[in-house]
Amino acid sequence: VQLQASGGGLVQAGGSLTLSCAASGSDFLFNFLGWYRQTPGKERELVASIFSGGPTDYRDSVKGRFTVSTDIAKRTVYLQMNSLKPEDTAVYYCYAETHSRRGYWGQGTLVTVSS
Repeated sequence: VQLQASGGGLVQAGGSLTLSCAASGSDFLFNFLGWYRQTPGKERELVASIFSGGPTDYRDSVKGRFTVSTDIAKRTVYLQMNSLKPEDTAVYYCYAETHSRRGYWGQGTLVTVSS
């Protein structure tokens, strides 16, 4: 399984970005899909997740601003980010876990929010 993340960039505070993570090499049958982010010197943190069957969960700091979704036909998971804040600046990673609990990471995509 390979995950290809894209969509990062530079945006002003209050702006929006949509991250995409496309899966290849297997059927799009995952138990768990997540978006994480990491800043220098800090641990990677879970931002948003979606479980098989559809339940989603969000970090408190992004609730109401970020939305995670999937397009099974395109084998892609998205992270729509609105009302971005400078503290959202980070490298964002997608993660997928199969039903057999095997996990895969995509490469990071940098999101920079200017004030």
